[in-house]
Amino acid sequence: MIGRAGYGIAVFLVLLAVGLPGFALAVEPDEMLPDPVLEQRARAISQGLRCVVCQNESIDESNADIARDLRILVRDRLTRGDSDDAVVEYVVSRYGRYVLLRPPLDVTTLVLWATPFALLILAFVGGWWFLRRQVRPDVAASLPLTPQEKKILARLVAEQDSRE
Repeated sequence: MIGRAGYGIAVFLVLLAVGLPGFALAVEPDEMLPDPVLEQRARAISQGLRCVVCQNESIDESNADIARDLRILVRDRLTRGDSDDAVVEYVVSRYGRYVLLRPPLDVTTLVLWATPFALLILAFVGGWWFLRRQVRPDVAASLPLTPQEKKILARLVAEQDSRE
C-alpha cells in the first residue's frame, strides 16, 4: 500500500511531467509583452512563421538566434500598432514566402502539390500503354501451319522424342 507520502510524490511527479514541457518553449521571459492581448497576437503570428534556419519549425518553437530576433521583431511591430497581416507582410517582404509555414494556395503552390500526382498518373498510363503493346499477339504466330510446316514440325518432334 502506498502511504500519503508516496501518493504525494506520485502526484508531484505526474504534475512535473505534465508541466515540464511548458518550460521548453522557445519564447524567453524577456521577450514577452506586458499586454496579454498583444502577447497572444504575437504568439499566434510567431506560430505561423517558419524559422529560416530550422527544418519546418516555427519561430515560436525554435531556439535559433534568428528565430529570437524574428520574435522580437514581431513584438516590436505589434507594439508600434501594426495589424497582424501587416506584420506578416513585413516579414515576408524581408525573408520571402518561404517564411510562411502555411503558404496561401496559388498557382505556384498548386503546381508544387499537383506535380507528383500528375507524374504518378502519367507513369500508370505509360505502363498500361507499354504492357498493352507487349501483349498483342503476333500476326504470324496466329496463322495456321501449312501441310509442309506440319511435316517438318512432326519430324522435329519425333527426333526430339528419339533422343530422350
